[in-house]
Order: sequence, then C-alpha cells, then structure tokens
Amino acid sequence: MATYTITLNERTSSGKALKEYLQALGVFMSKVAPKAKSRPRIYDPETSRYLKDKVVKSIEEAHEDMKNGRLKSYDSVDDMFQDLGINV
Repeated sequence: MATYTITLNERTSSGKALKEYLQALGVFMSKVAPKAKSRPRIYDPETSRYLKDKVVKSIEEAHEDMKNGRLKSYDSVDDMFQDLGINV
C-alpha cells in the first residue's frame, strides 16, 4: 500500500469532479493548506515601506556575489569605463 499526495484545483469542474470521485471511493483523506512563503519581509525606515520581493531577491543575489568574490572594484569611474571599453 502506498500514500500519494496530489494537488487539486477545486475551482475547476475537473478538479471538483475528481475530488467527488475520490471521496466516493473513500480514498480522499483531507485537505491540506499549501505551504506559505516563509521569506521574511524587510522594512525600509527611509521610505516607511516594506521592500518588494524583487528588490530583496536582488539584494540576496548581490550578497552571494560578494561572498563568492564575483565583484570588481575600481579606484575611479575612469578605471571602470576603461575596463568596460567605454571611451568618454
């Protein structure tokens, strides 16, 4: 005997029909709520708002780049432009 977990969209006709069928067979056990995101929200006191998920993701990626040494540092903007091949 095995235990299976499936996700049904109960708002569609096929999802409702499958749920009723499984209940009729006596194999439908219970409804389990989906896992919520556990990502903490970060508050920015300067703007008096929470940061958007996209911004938090960018900050986390930049932090990973810093930890793994994938950043370049320059002494001046001119050095950066020269490294990037931009003629000013």
